Amino acid sequence: MPPDFLPLPDRPPKPRATGLTHVIDTGLSASEVDGLLRQAADHIDTVRLGWGSAYVTADLEAKLDAYRLHDVPVLLGGTLTELAWRYTRIDELCDWLDELRIERVEVSSGVVPIPEADKLALIERLAPRFTVYAEVGEKDPDALMAPYRWVALIRDALEAGASMVVCEGRATGTAGLYRRDGEPRTGLIDEIVHEHDRSKLIFEAPRKDQQVWLIERFGSDVNLGNVPPSEILSLEALRLGLRADTLERFHGA
Repeated sequence: MPPDFLPLPDRPPKPRATGLTHVIDTGLSASEVDGLLRQAADHIDTVRLGWGSAYVTADLEAKLDAYRLHDVPVLLGGTLTELAWRYTRIDELCDWLDELRIERVEVSSGVVPIPEADKLALIERLAPRFTVYAEVGEKDPDALMAPYRWVALIRDALEAGASMVVCEGRATGTAGLYRRDGEPRTGLIDEIVHEHDRSKLIFEAPRKDQQVWLIERFGSDVNLGNVPPSEILSLEALRLGLRADTLERFHGA
């Protein structure tokens, strides 16, 4: 059992509705997954198999078994969904997900330019069968979508049946919610939160400074995504004010 002699911010046990940590797995082996989860499973709410890596992972089923053993749900990243749409292979993708017993799938249009109506139709098609995470935002650092467009696209995705909306930040933290140098687009983020229930939003935040900014802004119950496996315990410490960066936020001067 963990120690309990410090007064820390309330962190409900899993399964949580807020304060979610979504981790990106870009090719961990089954043994690496097992070691990671023995250390940090309580702090991981979902793992996203990123960059199409699931398609070329030799020990994929063993890795998925390791996640199931530790009660960590797995989400298939949006790259494969985009390619399946491009090649008219959505039925085959769904059959593969059923075979793997993966119940969560991301619908994005970050690389393949899926028209908005087609993207919403795809969400509607998948939502009765899977838990759908819709991604909104541009991967191009120079494509600065206006806040009102983010708000509208998030609303449309949720109305189409998405359970959560992932706000793009890339694995580098240099696009979407962030400027090219990684600085948060504060006006954009505040506008999104003003218009939408924050419990339905996952803010991609791969960098520590971005995680700190979001926790300082919204508290420990903010949902964060694209968290590298090596940063899971670091992020949990930030959520609890156990690092200098957020200690004053939760424990005073």
